Amino acid sequence: MTTDKKSRLRRRLLILGGLLVIVAAVAYAYRDRFLADDKPNIMTAVVTKGDVEESVLATGLLKPVKLVAVGAQVSGRITSLKVKLGEQVKKGDLIAEIDSITQQYDLRTAEATLANVKAQKVEKEATLVLAKQTLNRQRRMVAQNAVSQADFDTAEADVKTAEAQITALEAQIVEAEVAVENAQADLDYTKITAPIEGTVLWISSQEGQTVNASQSAPTIVILGQLDIMTVRAEISEADIVNVEPGQPVYFTILGEPGRRYDSTLESIEPAPESITSDSLVSSSSSSSSSSSSSSSSEAIYYNGIFNVPNPDGKLRTYMTAEVHIILGQAKDVLTIPASALGKQASDGSYTVQVLAADGTISSRKVEIGLNDKVTAEVKSGLKEGDRVVSGRLTTASVTQSSSRRGPPPMGL
Repeated sequence: MTTDKKSRLRRRLLILGGLLVIVAAVAYAYRDRFLADDKPNIMTAVVTKGDVEESVLATGLLKPVKLVAVGAQVSGRITSLKVKLGEQVKKGDLIAEIDSITQQYDLRTAEATLANVKAQKVEKEATLVLAKQTLNRQRRMVAQNAVSQADFDTAEADVKTAEAQITALEAQIVEAEVAVENAQADLDYTKITAPIEGTVLWISSQEGQTVNASQSAPTIVILGQLDIMTVRAEISEADIVNVEPGQPVYFTILGEPGRRYDSTLESIEPAPESITSDSLVSSSSSSSSSSSSSSSSEAIYYNGIFNVPNPDGKLRTYMTAEVHIILGQAKDVLTIPASALGKQASDGSYTVQVLAADGTISSRKVEIGLNDKVTAEVKSGLKEGDRVVSGRLTTASVTQSSSRRGPPPMGL
C-alpha cells in the first residue's frame, strides 16, 4: 500500500471516530432530556420504628421558689450592713441596723406615759375606798336622821364618780400599753432580720444611707431560696386549650442545651398578665383606653407554673428556659414522615401513597396516632419496611440533577 493510500485511510478513521463520539454525546443528551420524564420523580421513605412526642413549646423564666424583698419599716440612717452579695443567711439572721435613737426616745416616752396613767389609777382607787367608807357612814347616819338626804346623795355620787374615773384610767392604761408595744416594735424594726433562709441576691441600700419608710418600705436586700426554682412558662392562647396541670414537662437552658430538666406542670394562671391593662382595672380611663387598644394587638400568653430542684445551683434567677409541655408520647412504634400524609378523611384516617417493589404506586388508608408535624405514628395500615411517597421532586430539581451529569469525555 502506498503512502498516499495510508494517509487517506488514517484520515477516514479519524473522521469516523469523531462522528462516533458526536453520536454518543447526542444519544446521552437525548436520554437525559427525553427519557428523564419516564422516571418517577418522587421522594420515598421507609416505614421504621421510632419514638414520637407531641408537645407544646413555650418560653419560660426561672425564679427562686421564694423571692423576698427585705425592707425597712422605720426611717433612719443605716448604721451597719451585716451581709454581702451572694451570702447564705438563715431565718432570723441580722441583715442591717438603723440608727435607733429616735425609737429609743419614743419608747421611753411611751413607758413614762403608761407609768403616769397607772399612778393616776392608784390614786383614784384610794379615793374610791375613801368614798365608799364615807357612803357607808352616811347610810347609817341617814337611817338615824343624823344627816340630811342630800349629804347621803353626795357620798353616793362620789363613789360612782371614782368608779367611773378608774374605768376611764383602765382604758387609758390599755392605750398606753399599746403605745409602748408600738414603740418597742419600732425599736425592734431598727434591727432588720432575714424573714426566710436564702441567698442574698441584691443589695439596694448601703451603710450610711438614709431610708424613708413614711410612704412605703424601702428595700434593703433581696433574698431568694435557690434550692428549688420556679419556672413561669408563657403558653400561647392557641396552645393553652391543649394544656392542663399534671402533664409532664421538661426544659433546657441556653448555656447547657444538652441537659434536660424534667418536672410536672403544677398550675396555670387563670388570666394573662395583660389583665392589669384592662379598662376595668386601670384607674385612669384615658390611660386604660390606650393600654387596652395596644394590648389587644399583642399576643396573649398564659403562665404555666412548675418547680424543679436545683441542688447544684446551676439554675440561676431570671434564666430563660425552652419549655416542652408533653401532650403525648409513644416509643418504639411504626413511624413515617408527616409529609407523606394526604388529606384527612371524615373517619379520621389518612391516605398515603405506597411504592411497591415493582415500581407501581398505590393508595392506602392508614390510621395515625401522634403527629408532631415532622414524624407521625402509624397505628394501622402499614408494616415495617413499606416504602411510602414522602414528596415529589420539582421540575427544577430534576433539571438541576440532570445538568450535573454531563456528557462522557471526548477522545480518540
